[in-house]
Amino acid sequence: MQYFDKNGVAVIEANFAEQVKEASGTEINRCYQCLTCSLGCPSAFAMDYLPHQIVRMVQIGLREQVLTSSTIWVCADCQACATRCPNEVDIVRIMDVLREISLREGFVKERSVADFHRIFLGNIEQWGRQHELSLILKLKLKTRDLFSDLLPGIKMLMKGKLKLLPERFKEIEKVRDIFRGAEK
Repeated sequence: MQYFDKNGVAVIEANFAEQVKEASGTEINRCYQCLTCSLGCPSAFAMDYLPHQIVRMVQIGLREQVLTSSTIWVCADCQACATRCPNEVDIVRIMDVLREISLREGFVKERSVADFHRIFLGNIEQWGRQHELSLILKLKLKTRDLFSDLLPGIKMLMKGKLKLLPERFKEIEKVRDIFRGAEK
Protein backbone atom coordinates (compact mmCIF):
# COMPACT_ATOMS: atom_id res chain seq x y z
CA MET A 1 0.00 0.00 0.00
CA GLN A 2 1.25 3.44 -0.94
CA TYR A 3 0.64 5.98 1.85
CA PHE A 4 3.13 8.49 0.52
CA ASP A 5 3.57 10.15 -2.85
CA LYS A 6 6.80 9.97 -4.85
CA ASN A 7 8.28 12.82 -2.78
CA GLY A 8 7.67 11.02 0.53
CA VAL A 9 4.74 13.26 1.49
CA ALA A 10 1.73 11.61 3.16
CA VAL A 11 -1.29 11.32 0.87
CA ILE A 12 -4.14 13.24 2.49
CA GLU A 13 -7.72 13.36 1.29
CA ALA A 14 -9.24 16.60 2.53
CA ASN A 15 -12.91 15.57 2.38
CA PHE A 16 -12.49 12.15 4.06
CA ALA A 17 -13.53 13.38 7.53
CA GLU A 18 -16.59 15.07 6.06
CA GLN A 19 -17.54 11.88 4.19
CA VAL A 20 -17.26 9.80 7.38
CA LYS A 21 -19.14 12.44 9.40
CA GLU A 22 -21.99 12.50 6.88
CA ALA A 23 -22.25 8.71 6.61
CA SER A 24 -22.00 8.08 10.36
CA GLY A 25 -24.00 11.02 11.65
CA THR A 26 -21.19 11.54 14.16
CA GLU A 27 -19.49 14.85 14.82
CA ILE A 28 -15.98 13.45 14.45
CA ASN A 29 -14.28 16.79 15.10
CA ARG A 30 -15.55 16.80 18.68
CA CYS A 31 -12.81 14.30 19.52
CA TYR A 32 -9.94 16.02 21.31
CA GLN A 33 -7.83 12.88 21.77
CA CYS A 34 -8.39 12.23 25.47
CA LEU A 35 -7.61 8.50 24.90
CA THR A 36 -10.66 7.32 26.87
CA CYS A 37 -11.82 5.19 23.94
CA SER A 38 -8.47 3.45 23.54
CA LEU A 39 -7.90 2.92 27.27
CA GLY A 40 -11.29 1.22 27.66
CA CYS A 41 -11.14 -0.88 24.48
CA PRO A 42 -11.01 -4.64 25.17
CA SER A 43 -9.76 -5.30 21.62
CA ALA A 44 -6.96 -2.70 21.64
CA PHE A 45 -4.25 -5.31 22.16
CA ALA A 46 -5.00 -6.76 18.69
CA MET A 47 -5.24 -3.47 16.77
CA ASP A 48 -2.60 -1.94 14.53
CA TYR A 49 -3.90 1.56 15.42
CA LEU A 50 -5.80 2.39 18.61
CA PRO A 51 -9.33 3.82 18.29
CA HIS A 52 -8.26 7.39 19.07
CA GLN A 53 -5.55 7.10 16.42
CA ILE A 54 -8.10 5.99 13.82
CA VAL A 55 -10.28 8.98 14.67
CA ARG A 56 -7.30 11.33 14.31
CA MET A 57 -6.29 9.70 11.02
CA VAL A 58 -9.83 10.23 9.71
CA GLN A 59 -9.75 13.84 10.90
CA ILE A 60 -6.56 14.59 8.98
CA GLY A 61 -7.58 12.63 5.88
CA LEU A 62 -5.35 9.54 5.91
CA ARG A 63 -7.98 7.60 3.98
CA GLU A 64 -5.93 4.70 2.63
CA GLN A 65 -4.17 4.03 5.95
CA VAL A 66 -7.52 3.94 7.76
CA LEU A 67 -9.33 1.81 5.20
CA THR A 68 -6.51 -0.77 5.07
CA SER A 69 -6.01 -0.97 8.83
CA SER A 70 -6.92 -4.12 10.73
CA THR A 71 -8.37 -1.99 13.54
CA ILE A 72 -11.65 -1.36 11.75
CA TRP A 73 -12.14 -5.14 11.49
CA VAL A 74 -10.85 -6.03 14.95
CA CYS A 75 -13.29 -3.61 16.63
CA ALA A 76 -15.82 -5.74 18.51
CA ASP A 77 -18.60 -3.10 18.44
CA CYS A 78 -18.87 -3.49 22.22
CA GLN A 79 -19.80 0.19 22.71
CA ALA A 80 -17.23 0.70 25.51
CA CYS A 81 -15.63 3.60 23.61
CA ALA A 82 -18.89 5.33 22.68
CA THR A 83 -20.29 4.93 26.20
CA ARG A 84 -17.23 6.47 27.84
CA CYS A 85 -16.53 9.26 25.34
CA PRO A 86 -16.90 12.63 27.12
CA ASN A 87 -17.86 14.30 23.81
CA GLU A 88 -20.29 11.62 22.65
CA VAL A 89 -18.28 10.69 19.56
CA ASP A 90 -19.84 7.42 18.37
CA ILE A 91 -16.68 5.57 17.42
CA VAL A 92 -18.62 2.33 16.92
CA ARG A 93 -20.69 3.98 14.20
CA ILE A 94 -17.53 5.46 12.68
CA MET A 95 -15.94 1.98 12.58
CA ASP A 96 -19.09 0.62 10.88
CA VAL A 97 -18.88 3.32 8.21
CA LEU A 98 -15.16 2.70 7.71
CA ARG A 99 -15.80 -1.03 7.20
CA GLU A 100 -18.56 -0.23 4.69
CA ILE A 101 -16.29 2.12 2.72
CA SER A 102 -13.41 -0.37 2.86
CA LEU A 103 -15.61 -3.16 1.49
CA ARG A 104 -17.23 -0.97 -1.17
CA GLU A 105 -13.94 0.44 -2.43
CA GLY A 106 -11.93 -2.80 -2.26
CA PHE A 107 -9.46 -1.75 0.44
CA VAL A 108 -10.01 -4.81 2.62
CA LYS A 109 -6.69 -6.18 3.85
CA GLU A 110 -8.13 -8.67 6.31
CA ARG A 111 -10.09 -10.81 3.84
CA SER A 112 -11.10 -13.51 6.34
CA VAL A 113 -12.40 -10.90 8.78
CA ALA A 114 -14.44 -9.28 6.01
CA ASP A 115 -15.82 -12.71 5.06
CA PHE A 116 -16.75 -13.32 8.70
CA HIS A 117 -18.48 -9.92 8.80
CA ARG A 118 -20.57 -10.69 5.69
CA ILE A 119 -21.48 -14.21 6.81
CA PHE A 120 -22.40 -13.02 10.31
CA LEU A 121 -24.75 -10.34 8.95
CA GLY A 122 -26.15 -12.76 6.36
CA ASN A 123 -27.13 -15.18 9.13
CA ILE A 124 -28.84 -12.41 11.08
CA GLU A 125 -30.77 -11.40 7.98
CA GLN A 126 -31.70 -15.01 7.19
CA TRP A 127 -32.77 -16.16 10.66
CA GLY A 128 -33.10 -13.01 12.74
CA ARG A 129 -30.39 -14.21 15.12
CA GLN A 130 -27.01 -15.86 14.91
CA HIS A 131 -26.63 -19.58 14.30
CA GLU A 132 -23.07 -20.40 15.27
CA LEU A 133 -22.80 -23.75 13.49
CA SER A 134 -23.83 -22.34 10.11
CA LEU A 135 -21.53 -19.36 10.69
CA ILE A 136 -18.61 -21.71 11.28
CA LEU A 137 -19.47 -23.98 8.34
CA LYS A 138 -19.93 -21.10 5.89
CA LEU A 139 -16.67 -19.50 7.02
CA LYS A 140 -14.82 -22.81 6.74
CA LEU A 141 -16.12 -23.30 3.19
CA LYS A 142 -15.28 -19.74 2.23
CA THR A 143 -11.71 -19.91 3.58
CA ARG A 144 -11.23 -23.57 2.52
CA ASP A 145 -9.81 -24.26 5.98
CA LEU A 146 -12.03 -27.25 6.68
CA PHE A 147 -10.12 -29.33 9.20
CA SER A 148 -7.86 -27.06 11.28
CA ASP A 149 -10.14 -27.06 14.31
CA LEU A 150 -12.38 -30.02 13.57
CA LEU A 151 -11.81 -31.82 16.91
CA PRO A 152 -12.78 -28.86 19.13
CA GLY A 153 -15.82 -28.34 16.89
CA ILE A 154 -16.93 -31.94 17.32
CA LYS A 155 -16.46 -31.65 21.09
CA MET A 156 -18.62 -28.52 21.16
CA LEU A 157 -21.33 -30.30 19.16
CA MET A 158 -21.21 -33.33 21.47
CA LYS A 159 -21.58 -31.11 24.55
CA GLY A 160 -24.54 -29.28 23.02
CA LYS A 161 -22.68 -25.96 22.72
CA LEU A 162 -23.63 -25.69 19.04
CA LYS A 163 -27.22 -26.19 17.90
CA LEU A 164 -27.65 -28.25 14.75
CA LEU A 165 -30.61 -26.28 13.45
CA PRO A 166 -31.14 -22.53 13.70
CA GLU A 167 -34.09 -21.10 15.59
CA ARG A 168 -36.09 -18.61 13.60
CA PHE A 169 -36.87 -15.27 15.14
CA LYS A 170 -40.64 -14.73 15.32
CA GLU A 171 -40.40 -11.19 13.98
CA ILE A 172 -38.06 -12.08 11.10
CA GLU A 173 -39.72 -9.64 8.69
CA LYS A 174 -38.92 -6.74 11.01
CA VAL A 175 -35.27 -7.77 10.97
CA ARG A 176 -35.30 -8.04 7.19
CA ASP A 177 -36.92 -4.61 6.97
CA ILE A 178 -33.93 -3.24 8.88
CA PHE A 179 -31.56 -4.80 6.34
CA ARG A 180 -33.62 -3.48 3.42
CA GLY A 181 -33.57 -0.01 4.99
CA ALA A 182 -29.81 -0.16 5.49
CA GLU A 183 -29.28 -1.06 1.82
CA LYS A 184 -30.91 2.18 0.68
